[in-house]
Order: sequence, then structure tokens, then C-alpha cells
Amino acid sequence: MLAALKFILFFIFILLLPINLDAFGLEQTPRDIGVVNKYMINTEEGIFEVTAITNFLISSHTFSANEKMLHFDIVSNFDHENIGEIIIPQDLIDGKFTVLLDGKEISPYCWNDDCSGISAKVSKSSKSSVITIMFDEKGERTIDIIATENLGGGCLIATATFSSEMAPQVQFLREIRDNTILQTESGFAFMFWFNQFYYSFSPAVADYERENPAFKEAVKLTLTPLLTSLTLLQYTDIDSESEMLGYGIGVILLNIGMYFVVPVVLIMKVRKRV
Repeated sequence: MLAALKFILFFIFILLLPINLDAFGLEQTPRDIGVVNKYMINTEEGIFEVTAITNFLISSHTFSANEKMLHFDIVSNFDHENIGEIIIPQDLIDGKFTVLLDGKEISPYCWNDDCSGISAKVSKSSKSSVITIMFDEKGERTIDIIATENLGGGCLIATATFSSEMAPQVQFLREIRDNTILQTESGFAFMFWFNQFYYSFSPAVADYERENPAFKEAVKLTLTPLLTSLTLLQYTDIDSESEMLGYGIGVILLNIGMYFVVPVVLIMKVRKRV
């Protein structure tokens, strides 16, 4: 009997706890409420898990591989501070993201007269992109996340040279690109123009490597100085555009020296001796 009474008193205490918290000024806000949902996205490349942590209801979702777009139908419950954080694997979609609320684009860090109370922020980890969105007003709404400029393409030549996308050298190049270069505007702009040039010839080079083992070994030897120079970026803290430009130009000049200046100097010395 005593045990049953204790249980009843404990149950009543749990029910009254939220009321007591409010009495002490510890009111819940929309930011304190969040539901974790996981969505499995099936593609030709595999199955990818997208995680959404939101204080609004996601009623449905779709993914378009052709448009590189995630679409969510949602129901928001708060007049202010409807918040969601959506974690997307970079192997699913990557690059520069455009976020739409009800079909209208949200500019990153948007806090002005045109989009008061609305913001969207994109950040990246080594394997995922995190899109954080906040907006006001209740109701049925839609969120679209689109990879408008996909800069996360594969390292075709390196993959063919080292025989696997999981090779340490390929992983190293991918990490330098995603975690260092793409974290600044200047680095992003460089990768955009570099990809225009790189993908104009890399598929043909990669195919020829697979057909010709001797050529593959020659490319592997050629890539060694580049990989060595890029390791310098692992020991630097790049926190600004100026630092990215400085280190980036330095690495480019270093590679120009190794691949062009040094061979020219050696050839000239050999000719003089002959």
C-alpha cells in the first residue's frame, strides 16, 4: 500500500513539474522544442540518410536526383522562431546550396526588410552539409534545398591512378577541397573555374589510365609533388579570405616551380654540358 502511494505521489509530481518550471520563470521557448527525424533516400549510387531536427512537423519529403533537390512539406506551429536543422550527406548532394521557403529564395544570413525573421545558414563538416533555417508564422509551408553548383565531383584522375575512391590519396584530396578550399568565397570561386577546366579532359585521362598500366604509373609519379605540396595546407589555419588567397597563390607558385621551372632549368644545364 505504501509503495503504491509513493508511486502515485511521484506520478503527480511529474505531471506538475512543467507547471512548477513555468512558475519559476523557466518557460519553454520554440528553440527548446525539437524532433529528430531520419529519412532514407534511395538513389542509383546507394542509400543515404538525411537527418532533420525541427520544431515543426515534416509531413512529407521527396528527392530529385536530376535536380539535386530535397523537398519538404511542413506544418509550422509557432508565430516566431520556427527552426530546423537538416543534415545532408555530401555523397548525396554537395556544392553551393540554394534554400527556398514557399518557393522564394532565402539568402544566407538574411536579416533585412525584405526577409525579416527569416534566415538560412549552410555549414559543412567532413562528410555532411548542415542547413539551418529559421522563419516566422504558422501554417502549411514548403522547404526546398537545391545544390545549384555541384563542386563536389569526383577526383577522376586520382581515383583511376590509385584504383579506388577510398584510397588515402583520394580521401586526402577530397578533404582538402571540402574542409579547406570550399570554406571561403575565393576558394569556392577557384574550384568553380578549376572544375570547368578539369572536367574537360579528366574523363579521357582516367579512361586511358585504366587501359594502360604504364601510363597509370607515370601519372602516379607526376601526382606525387602535387600531393606533397597540398600537405602544407594541413598545417595552416585559414580563417579569412586573405589567408586563403595567400596560401593558395603560394601553393600554385610552388607547383609551377616544381612542374615547369625546375625541368626547364635541368634541361638547360644538360644542353650546356652537351
